[in-house]
Amino acid sequence: MRIEKVAIMNEVVARVKDSDYCFILNHGGVTVAQMAGFRAALKPLESRVLVVKNSFLGHVAKEKGWSEDVNAMFKGPTCVVTGKGEPTAVAKAIMEFVKASEGKASVKGADYDNKIVDAAMVDALSKVPGKNELRATLLMLLKEPATRLARVLSEKAKKEGGAEAPAA
Repeated sequence: MRIEKVAIMNEVVARVKDSDYCFILNHGGVTVAQMAGFRAALKPLESRVLVVKNSFLGHVAKEKGWSEDVNAMFKGPTCVVTGKGEPTAVAKAIMEFVKASEGKASVKGADYDNKIVDAAMVDALSKVPGKNELRATLLMLLKEPATRLARVLSEKAKKEGGAEAPAA
């Protein structure tokens, strides 16, 4: 292999190894404008999409210790989405991209939580609320009893205060 290809392959391997997740997609038939929009959607999520050769992904699979089953994903035009942090928002962006591509793009699978998962699992992951949504829900659940208690005490105080006050 030429030195340039080895350098690119090493960069791909390093990027995937340093990431918290790696989504594998088929991008065949997607326009440059659609791919640019996808990259723009991933940027705020601190994720990047990289079009890679399937042979490079074979090296990634060996380095990461993925099973032989994953090699079935390395057919056709392939790109990977890598990054750090919460994968649910990234999975949502990926599924929106797949839907917007009108069947041209598809999810092949992912390396999530050091496990290889299929496209159905990625779709399910995209429907899970993110950390911020879960935090907001938890805060609302914690806040609700105190709010109700304050309302009850306030109403009781109004009724008691209203009964003693002379009518005008």
